[in-house]
Amino acid sequence: MPVALALLFVVCHGLAVAFWPGPAGGSSFVFLTAAPLLAAAACLWRGQRDHAALGWRATALALLLWAGGMAFNMIDALGADRANITPRASLLLYVLYGVPLVFILARARRERWTISLIDGVMAALLGVLFFVHTQFFADRIDIDDQAMSNMQHMFDIQNLCIAGFAVVRWLAGDVPERRSFFRALALFALLYLLVAYYINHYTAEQSFGAYNDTLIDLPFLLLAVLALRQAPAPGFSLHPRLSRLVQAGGPIILPLLLLVVGTLVVDHARPLALTGFVVATLGFSLRSTLLQLDLLERQAGLDQLARQDGLTGVANRRQFDTLLLAEWNRARRSGSELALLLVDIDHFKAFNDEHGHPAGDRCLQAVAAVLQATAGRAADSVARYGGEEFAVIVPGSPLSGVLALAERLREAVEALPLPEGRVSISVGVGYLHPPALATAEQLLADADAGLYAAKRAGRNQVILHAHVLDDDGGAHDTLDC
Repeated sequence: MPVALALLFVVCHGLAVAFWPGPAGGSSFVFLTAAPLLAAAACLWRGQRDHAALGWRATALALLLWAGGMAFNMIDALGADRANITPRASLLLYVLYGVPLVFILARARRERWTISLIDGVMAALLGVLFFVHTQFFADRIDIDDQAMSNMQHMFDIQNLCIAGFAVVRWLAGDVPERRSFFRALALFALLYLLVAYYINHYTAEQSFGAYNDTLIDLPFLLLAVLALRQAPAPGFSLHPRLSRLVQAGGPIILPLLLLVVGTLVVDHARPLALTGFVVATLGFSLRSTLLQLDLLERQAGLDQLARQDGLTGVANRRQFDTLLLAEWNRARRSGSELALLLVDIDHFKAFNDEHGHPAGDRCLQAVAAVLQATAGRAADSVARYGGEEFAVIVPGSPLSGVLALAERLREAVEALPLPEGRVSISVGVGYLHPPALATAEQLLADADAGLYAAKRAGRNQVILHAHVLDDDGGAHDTLDC
């Protein structure tokens, strides 16, 4: 249906040119203004239904700028009864049409709003510089035979950059919605490039109101059809490394274009060119700093997730292994004590079966919180050992203090006011002094043996399985309740 309507639009445009030509091409201007407006409406409609909403909305803004340029062209043509002169306002809007497109092509995914603001400022200044350079040639058309050709080449460069960048972003896309958007933008930009090249270089002497005007409709109608169809983009994509390279290299587009266009206008707009150089340098530096800050914050978050249990918020098993080895090495060097408590929630499987997994998760979170609050020394470490088991590393504490802590943990958990009722824990204690007599694995085995003994003895109690020195300097195990 959208394709049929697009064809009907072109046919109606052709009929209007044939039957209502007008000296200033008035009937043709209506269609030339309506085509980008229809495409903008289709892009806005798609933007409300698509995750690539910013891209569709930026494209709609570009099309509205282009339609505004054509509207000024129409007003000037009808007012002066001519259709072969482009007023300054139209030229400005035709140039600014490329600003939202370059902005969205240079933008990476999931950037903070301050980075987008920096890119927006650079894109706007790029449009101003491009307009100043293009207007310089427009003002010299009557005195310089090459001015018109130079201005045409400027628009060719603008259209070629947009089309080339859009194709690269399409091929490098790894998210279906963004890939579909860049596919639509690339196809539109390629067709626009061809049509604009033909119109500017082969029909430049003709006024608006000729049959060639129907060609100008085609890129906009194609974009409207692609926006309305919501068809998935083809599955071909670049190698993931190349795709990431495109994502990383995209932000350099704007400052690089600013430097290039600033160099072009330095002879006839030196202050503006210098502004472009400064904004390009500072803008890229600032956005790089902000991006680096984002990366550091994300890395810190990932590091935290790698060390933390997602459900309870205490250290996970990997972090526990690291902490236990580090504390054992420190205790061995200093000759101090090291204790390990293994904690198991009694009858947790029955609790889960009776009350459900959400209640079981809340129980685990409550137990972890009370363990962490009760083992309050900065040197003590609480970790989720696995399932309903937790571990508490207690360095540099005498045996009496370790056993007192284990008892406080047991009493604190038993006192938890859970909606489902009370729960209890069994605690196995492993203790080494001096730790050089045994390995960290031995300490873990001692605590596990103590936990097993506590369960076998009826649960809800603390049992010590210690590895200590006897009076003769020999090592022996003790098992105490």
